[in-house]
Amino acid sequence: METSVILPEGFEEILPIPNASSRLQEAKKVGDQLLGAGIPLLDNADHYAIFSEPPRLLAEPLRSLGYVVGLDNRCYPSPVDGCDYINVSASLPELSPARKKGWPDHIAVVHPLDEIGYRRMMDQGYGNPFIHHITWGIQPPTEPTSNEIEFARGLISRMAKIRQQIYTLLEAPPGTLIMALPRRVVNACEFQNQLGNVLGTTPPEEYQIEVMEGGGYLLQFFVLTGGRIEVALRVGTGQTFNPKSVHKISKDELSVDQGRISGAEIM
Repeated sequence: METSVILPEGFEEILPIPNASSRLQEAKKVGDQLLGAGIPLLDNADHYAIFSEPPRLLAEPLRSLGYVVGLDNRCYPSPVDGCDYINVSASLPELSPARKKGWPDHIAVVHPLDEIGYRRMMDQGYGNPFIHHITWGIQPPTEPTSNEIEFARGLISRMAKIRQQIYTLLEAPPGTLIMALPRRVVNACEFQNQLGNVLGTTPPEEYQIEVMEGGGYLLQFFVLTGGRIEVALRVGTGQTFNPKSVHKISKDELSVDQGRISGAEIM
């Protein structure tokens, strides 16, 4: 297993973002810790969330790397700090060589819809654009199964155990475990009856189950306070995010006020 995560080649030359150096440094240190503890991260990140006004500050350079803005034909309303933002993802095509150079599968381009949101964003002093969080991807299990309920149970058990492991490793309370699953799974009595056992010691107030629009599986949670680093496990998703998940995460888990990151805060 790899013991060091890969960051994007030439990130700061292609995207001159003022807080990139500190956020990338922190993400690498946390990612290396997770890998060193045996947590199975994918080679490149799942996504970065970057705030920008206007969004073209990101869209144009991302196109030069091969990203397709709005590849999933979606936009995601994001009520951060009670202000209205919109998240439009830029995604790499399936065969993009940028992945091997450390670029994430997706970059969430988040922009304010009004003056209040813009001022809230700018008042933090991170610059414009700024990296909000970096999400490392978790390798899905390789064992094939034709039973959707059994497969979903395996994913949930995997993420619940990883969440507890990360909590112990980083000594920081993780965010809500948000699990977007196929409708057939969520509505199945068998699945509902077994959910408590699968989640183990995870308290009910620390997880959320919802239907994944378009099918597939997306399970995610933040691992540092302030929403700076996240992990996500996705399988068979036809869209970048789940709208209900984005609303929950934006409203309850995120803020543009993440506090100043000093050297002491970077593990």
